[in-house]
Amino acid sequence: MIVLCVLSVLLLTFYIREGDTGPIHAVRSGVVTVTSPLKMAGSVIASPFNALGNIFSNLTASQETLSDLRDQNAELTAKVAELSEAQETATRLEALVGLQSTYNLQSTAARIIGGSSDAWTQTVTIDKGSADGFTVGMPVCNAYGVIGQITECALNVSTVLLINDETSGVAAMIQSSRAQGMLRGQPDGSLRLEYVPAEAEVKVGDIVITSGIGGVFPKGLPLGTVTSVEKSDNDVYYTISVRTQSSTENNEEVLVITSLNADQVATDEDVAQANDAATAAASDGDSGESDNAAGDSDGSGQDSTADENDSGTDDSEA
Repeated sequence: MIVLCVLSVLLLTFYIREGDTGPIHAVRSGVVTVTSPLKMAGSVIASPFNALGNIFSNLTASQETLSDLRDQNAELTAKVAELSEAQETATRLEALVGLQSTYNLQSTAARIIGGSSDAWTQTVTIDKGSADGFTVGMPVCNAYGVIGQITECALNVSTVLLINDETSGVAAMIQSSRAQGMLRGQPDGSLRLEYVPAEAEVKVGDIVITSGIGGVFPKGLPLGTVTSVEKSDNDVYYTISVRTQSSTENNEEVLVITSLNADQVATDEDVAQANDAATAAASDGDSGESDNAAGDSDGSGQDSTADENDSGTDDSEA
């Protein structure tokens, strides 16, 4: 035994002092190369037996142990769900704070606690009301833009009429061309931008934003994206379909805008531009009606003359 110990110490000493290409290193590498396949084969053969051993161990575990494991699993599952929900909430709140900061909104956060009570209206209920300073008419946004406006306000809850309700209307404009109109909800829940003059520049993909006219909604908030633009030859206005930027389906928190800054209201120039566009469109419409009336008058005259000629011819033949 003493001889083996001394021999081991000597071999270890030589192994440490010699270089990587020394004889002892070469012998070790050869042994590893030869035995590696044997180790892998042994591991493959032993794996099923190890698995069976784990199974038998689980089967023979006491009911108390299994119950503890189930409780731990349920606790960990609940903790994961709680952390995931907290992460989702933090993400949504971060997006709301980003919107508030970007547009410098004077606003208060609230939570959506209910939806429409019937199939004919598009509304949601939020968990704050007059006790929190809310009043009827205040705009409501989520992280993506405007979703609606408060129409009913109780002490601790408020009803928000969504912009895609058919009774809703928001003064809006095309962000790129500044062409102004009125965004209205439709009976099927879609959105349409109305009263945009046919000579204005509008194309699919344009962003629709609030115009600030009327002093209700802050100027410049996102409303939606143009999905189709149609116009017949005699139309005074475009028929523009819009897809909303915001949705209440996947959002629980909202911002209620409590007041507007001076730069968030439409300027006199904006109002004048909107009035000029409306007046021009109305004039074009009246001109078109006059042309149609003149055409109808000419047609009547021709028909009358033809009748008189036919009558004269008949009398002559008689």
